[in-house]
Amino acid sequence: MNDLEELAINKEKLITLALEARAKAYAPYSHYAVGAALVTADGSVYQGCNIENASYGATNCAERTAIFRAVFDGHRQVAMIAIAGGMEGEEPTDYAYPCGICRQVLQEFGTKELRVIVAKSTEDYKEYGFEELLPFGFGGESIR
Repeated sequence: MNDLEELAINKEKLITLALEARAKAYAPYSHYAVGAALVTADGSVYQGCNIENASYGATNCAERTAIFRAVFDGHRQVAMIAIAGGMEGEEPTDYAYPCGICRQVLQEFGTKELRVIVAKSTEDYKEYGFEELLPFGFGGESIR
């Protein structure tokens, strides 16, 4: 069994952690709460939520919050990330896909086998290989 197969066993737990992270979102303007949970290449787990700002450009997405927490702790490779979003106080009714900036950050820190899960619940989710969400991505190898 390779590392991704082993991580795949814990998809439901990762989705649960993303759903839990939504509760910590700071979204006073959009009221759209997003949570993310990721697993690094060595199996460490990090959560993040979206953090809005009255100056919208200063807003930070849940995915980047989780990634930046992992990077701060010395991790440089994300193997899998689960994302769940929806209106505050409601269960997600649609899939919350990463925005363009988050996709670029995932390009920077994702493993070659990075898996992205977008979830409404532990039973209702979709899983993608990262290149499906950002084909022809621009990364460090593009400028070396």
